[in-house]
Amino acid sequence: MADALRLAEKGRFTTDPNPVVGCVLVQDGETVGRGFHRAAGEAHAEVHALREAGARARGACAYITLEPCAHYGRTPPCAQALIDAGVSEVIAAMVDPFPANAGQGLEALAKAGIRARSGLMEAAARALNPGFISRFERGRPWVRVKIATSLDGRSAGPDGRSQWITSAAAREDGQRWRARASCILTGIETVLDDDPQMTLRLPGVDRMPLRVVLDSRSRMPEHARMLSLKGPVLIASTQGAAWQREGTEWLTLPAEANRRVELGTLFDTLVDRAINEVHVEAGPTLSGALIEAGWVDELLVYQAPVLLGQGAPMLRLPGMEKFEQRHHLECIESRQVGSDWRHRFIRLS
Repeated sequence: MADALRLAEKGRFTTDPNPVVGCVLVQDGETVGRGFHRAAGEAHAEVHALREAGARARGACAYITLEPCAHYGRTPPCAQALIDAGVSEVIAAMVDPFPANAGQGLEALAKAGIRARSGLMEAAARALNPGFISRFERGRPWVRVKIATSLDGRSAGPDGRSQWITSAAAREDGQRWRARASCILTGIETVLDDDPQMTLRLPGVDRMPLRVVLDSRSRMPEHARMLSLKGPVLIASTQGAAWQREGTEWLTLPAEANRRVELGTLFDTLVDRAINEVHVEAGPTLSGALIEAGWVDELLVYQAPVLLGQGAPMLRLPGMEKFEQRHHLECIESRQVGSDWRHRFIRLS
């Protein structure tokens, strides 16, 4: 199963909105077939493993990171492919949360006389696809906020300059997190201040996640850089379109009490569009507002070994007035990236 989990990672930047999945076929202690889901709409991991195994798949045990599908989508059901190949046992790391499958794949295998069970290395399998799982289990995408900060917790210097706090290695690493996301979200203030591209610049990856701009008052400049680059842009506003341009969509949403875009409706809309992971790269105000509103699942913090003094804070959390209101996080990873450190936190409360 550990091998299957490693295989699944090979599809990290290409399968969205599908999950990443790996499969290993074992016959008498020997691996006879290996496969992973390579891209949405293409053959699933099980099919690639079965093709590699050929006749040796008969009587083999299949280790799969996600329950095999039992329904017809853009590809035929993998459960039936395993049945037809004559495997003797299927061990899935976890049950598929997709409602059209959800246990039916394992049930179909069992009815065909194949030993089928799930739960082996389930925690590791769930960590592979947090957005896909969140979309179906919670009805909301997995929201990750990326922050670049100094050692003293500043996101910009006293003069407002923020490019570049972190090293080239950290920025390249950040591109990989963009590449795994379904959409990249920022705020209008970041667009007006920095005119960012918000694109993927990762060798070998040609897909472009949806770029979303929160722009309550429809201030998006018609000639912003991101609008002339490859890939769609969605502008979420409470006041409707300020102008029209090919490749750009205006989404009119209700306003919250503070006259900003109603975030719940926005994330409902993104779920309807099969958005799994939302990667947020915004200023301290929007990032803080998302945290205060309870929408952030994960913080991705790049910390540079520099001191910036009286610059902008890494986050603005105006709703916090007392020590007791502090947010509790769990650090799930810390590693050095170039001269910087990357810390990953999940929210506990």
